[in-house]
Amino acid sequence: MTSGPHTVTAPAAEEHALRLRLKPKGPTTGYVDGAWWPRSADLVGELPELFAVLAVRLGRIERVTFHLGDFSEPPRRIVYDGERVRLEGFRAQRPGTVTVIGASDRHRVTLLTVPSDTDPDVAHDVQMTAAHRDNTDTVETLRDRLK
Repeated sequence: MTSGPHTVTAPAAEEHALRLRLKPKGPTTGYVDGAWWPRSADLVGELPELFAVLAVRLGRIERVTFHLGDFSEPPRRIVYDGERVRLEGFRAQRPGTVTVIGASDRHRVTLLTVPSDTDPDVAHDVQMTAAHRDNTDTVETLRDRLK
């Protein structure tokens, strides 16, 4: 990973919607809190839109963890909304997941990441399944549905 913070900004009004589905707030069930379908493997380029939505649930974003093989090599830190956010890749993290952690109370959201080149109908179905309130499928089961 490269070092040094990179500044990213909240997105302006876009012509495309963020491809994210979250379970409703409430007691957590299952292995993921929803699913995210980024448009590319450029994690730094994709995070501002994701942060803009997740900040409503998590407050200030402090950290993002991901599987090292899932994204292009990002820097260790970025600056978002004037605050430093740590980006930490781990080989031990389940492939196909991203965890976004808030600064207050360390609340977190773990998302299944749908590869950017996934067929739109398949991606939509998997996102809806992952975000269903009672879904308890494992990450592996959800990823198998992407094939």
